[in-house]
Amino acid sequence: MDQTAFSPATTAEPSADTGVTVIVCSSCRDETGSDARPHPGEILGDRVREIAHGEGIAVRQLECLGNCKRRLSAAMLRENCWSYVFGDLTVDNAPDLVAGAKLFSTSQDGMLPWRGRPDSLKRGLVARIPPASLLKDFS
Repeated sequence: MDQTAFSPATTAEPSADTGVTVIVCSSCRDETGSDARPHPGEILGDRVREIAHGEGIAVRQLECLGNCKRRLSAAMLRENCWSYVFGDLTVDNAPDLVAGAKLFSTSQDGMLPWRGRPDSLKRGLVARIPPASLLKDFS
């Protein structure tokens, strides 16, 4: 993996209050498919970080979430909770990712509530992944 894909200097640590991490794919391109730098995914990640500053939300950028057919992508994680993957985002959806992370941080059942979720996070939902604690051993 390219070591420039993740830089600790460009992250914000989650507070004990939320524990939510937003991961933005920095290698994602928009509908034009241009190789111009910075990639739209990098721009989205930078905007999310700026908006989330001081909100207790960790923001990380990572090359390739493997969701290339759905263009700009991001994931939302919270320990012992469901994880979410989103696609079909634009650089203008940065506030939506922060709003979603705030909403997720208040969840009592470990799921990102549908009600109040920004439309881009409703339409763009790719996957919801359960926490390991919910998985049963069928062997």
